[in-house]
Amino acid sequence: MIIYNITINISYEAENEWLAYMKGTYIPQILQTELPLECKLLRLLTEIENEGSTYTTQFTFRTMEDFLAYQTDFQADFQQRHHDLFNGKYVSFRTLLEEA
Repeated sequence: MIIYNITINISYEAENEWLAYMKGTYIPQILQTELPLECKLLRLLTEIENEGSTYTTQFTFRTMEDFLAYQTDFQADFQQRHHDLFNGKYVSFRTLLEEA
């Protein structure tokens, strides 16, 4: 299994709008591509004080080929829409993990 992990720190002011967008639009649309098997949205509980809340979104893919298909065909558009809505209100980084 391949896990595509997106870690984001979202400003407190945008947090509720961002959560609604993630749960109501972003995650469902990515799952509709039928490439990821599932998604988990998690809030970090042990973080240092900063300007916002930290979350991780974890999409599980059956194979690396499924992830690469998502990356090639869909990822840029989803990232751009997210950026357009929340520009200046977040910082993020992405990691790719393989289940051992």
